[in-house]
Amino acid sequence: MRKTQLWKRYAGAIVLLVLPALGKADVVLDWNVIMQAMVSTQAPFPQARFAAITQLAVFEAVNSITNDYKPYLGTITAPPGASPEAAAITAAYTVLKAYFPANATALDAARATSLAAIPDGTAKNNGIAVGAAAAAAMMAARANDGSSPLTFFMPTSANPGEWQLTPGCPSAGGAFFNWQNVTPFGILSADQFRVDPPPKLAGGRYGHAYNEVKEVGGINSTQRPQDRTNVALLFANITPVPIFNPIARMLGASEGRSLSENAHDLAILNMAISDAAVATFETKYYYKFWRPVTAIHDAAFDGNDRTEPDATFQPLIETPCFPSYPSAHGVLSNSASSALGQIYGNVSFSITLSTPAVPGVAITYTNLQQITDDIADARVYGGIHFRTDQDAGKLMGQRIGQWVYEHNLRRLGGNGAGGNL
Repeated sequence: MRKTQLWKRYAGAIVLLVLPALGKADVVLDWNVIMQAMVSTQAPFPQARFAAITQLAVFEAVNSITNDYKPYLGTITAPPGASPEAAAITAAYTVLKAYFPANATALDAARATSLAAIPDGTAKNNGIAVGAAAAAAMMAARANDGSSPLTFFMPTSANPGEWQLTPGCPSAGGAFFNWQNVTPFGILSADQFRVDPPPKLAGGRYGHAYNEVKEVGGINSTQRPQDRTNVALLFANITPVPIFNPIARMLGASEGRSLSENAHDLAILNMAISDAAVATFETKYYYKFWRPVTAIHDAAFDGNDRTEPDATFQPLIETPCFPSYPSAHGVLSNSASSALGQIYGNVSFSITLSTPAVPGVAITYTNLQQITDDIADARVYGGIHFRTDQDAGKLMGQRIGQWVYEHNLRRLGGNGAGGNL
């Protein structure tokens, strides 16, 4: 049976962690788990936006009390002695309840449990007020950020190399056309990190990438090893937010980072993922490069004698309905990996990724590069991207992640990593 990549299948993704014995996580890490569960019902790009808003609200609430970092909005004033824990809980709760009102009962219960651990009194009450103010300010700042209404793109040309509707596309056209106009969180503009154009159709680089995906990416390919099939199916169903947030939680807990540091780190991570999505769609719709399924069917017209058409080609996983170059999963995942590398350095860990959508497949990773390498393979062996899409996604994502870290939420009074610019 063919496995498809549908936008609303991500809710089933789970991440299993292998951790050393740790004490109870702080409330910033606790509510990051809740955030991940709430946003996981969304498509990958709105998912990343909701995650960034939540974690920035938490950061702004905590930081207005601790004053460890340059603020994001800088509009929240905390009374002396306010509880940063109460502020973090309330900020996350308020954002998530506003965006996901269907989960109000579960969120109310989680809030009550979290706040019950904090002694009643002025500090707690003031922290709650700070958290509510930070959440309101963040949501107000994003109220007209271009994320809605969703708009679509209808191809205007059928020339070789230009993106066409692929099987499974809605009649409205290419999805997330408006996402290139979403206001970024931490980069300067959507086109700041636009990569160079895709390879020329008549060239050897394109011919090599074409023949690779044609050989290993088809639904009936005999050249794709089972482990690459597993990787393709797994990462068709797990997105960057639920891949990389658990890693950040694990590292924050195992390294004993403070509440303030964890609030900062999770904000940077999710800003990087969300901004990568905005930059990706700007570049995708700027170049409008065709997908392998179109290219392989229409290779007779591409002007390259290294490519042979195959009208029967079907990719292993369903092709997303937007242009190919660069790979969105590649950009978002490498942006996340780059941000985490800037924060934590070259660390090792043990994380096992699995999802009920792909029974019997569980893959363990011990470093960030293993994950991003497999994501690159997943899109090629899944038949939905050329290797050149992945290479561009890696370069673009690494640049975005580094830039977001270096230019946002800088530590006050420090130097070097985490220092103020």
